[in-house]
Amino acid sequence: MQKEKLHIALVAGGVSGEREVSLSGATSVEKALDPEKFIVRRYDPATDLVRLAGDAPEIDFAFILLHGLYGEDGTMQGFLELLGVPYQGSGVLGSAIAMDKQLAKELYALHGLPVAESRIISKGEKADAKELVQQFGLPVVVKPVHEGSSLGLTLARSEEELLAGIGRALRHDSHVMVEKYIKGRELTVGVLGNNEPEALPVIEIVPGAGFSFFDYDAKYKPGATEEICPARISEEITRLAQRHAVAAHRALRLRGYSRTDMILADEGTLYLLETNTIPGMTATSLMPQAAAVHGLPFPLFLERLVELGMEGRSKK
Repeated sequence: MQKEKLHIALVAGGVSGEREVSLSGATSVEKALDPEKFIVRRYDPATDLVRLAGDAPEIDFAFILLHGLYGEDGTMQGFLELLGVPYQGSGVLGSAIAMDKQLAKELYALHGLPVAESRIISKGEKADAKELVQQFGLPVVVKPVHEGSSLGLTLARSEEELLAGIGRALRHDSHVMVEKYIKGRELTVGVLGNNEPEALPVIEIVPGAGFSFFDYDAKYKPGATEEICPARISEEITRLAQRHAVAAHRALRLRGYSRTDMILADEGTLYLLETNTIPGMTATSLMPQAAAVHGLPFPLFLERLVELGMEGRSKK
């Protein structure tokens, strides 16, 4: 007997600064989901929340492909919980914690994970550039506390650039993180699973010429960045990075999947930067790349996310 197809709500678009990235990922996911197993309906939270709520009784599962605020931060997860619709990835609490870079760093540190020294500047607070440079040196990293895809991020090389970077970040958020710059190699590690999460192969990120770090353009401009999987690091560092990624996943109360970004400092220490609860979802995005090396091509990786999302989240 043929198994009944699952009705999937593909939730993408939204109103954050990462809307276009979200829509691009949704197109890739829709193409990759097996039409023999799934019936897919698209919903854009910018216009379709009422329709999504009305269709909820007919929806078996929601695939959230929103990045940044109003999607990756627990808001859409809470909406789906109220509708009684299971979804992939982390719940309300874990999603909200991971979106707050300050809180996430505090939890990393509480669990013994290494983080770069940082300080929070709030809207309305006068920033003392000389004092900040004295504390952190130059260059220094400036970023909004609640944003993704490196939106509003600056690598400041002077006091003037530092103040300009704080102003730029404050246009995205009311709180800004000023963080010590760690010179080294950029790595990212995906984690897959619920109760027994496992780390995927480590990816090394090499920004191309003209990009001093992995900013928004380096992430999404075709050919701007080289991504090497498995990373060109020792077995010892590989295992350590994977342990750190799983520890971060647990510390932030995540489930399903996540991807933690790190810096391997030139002196050999690994520093955690942030954890993404809804990583990019095109076939060539970082986490799908790692999953493919792990033995899960994109369509099977998506099916695994659906399975993990259904665990413990029965349709109400």
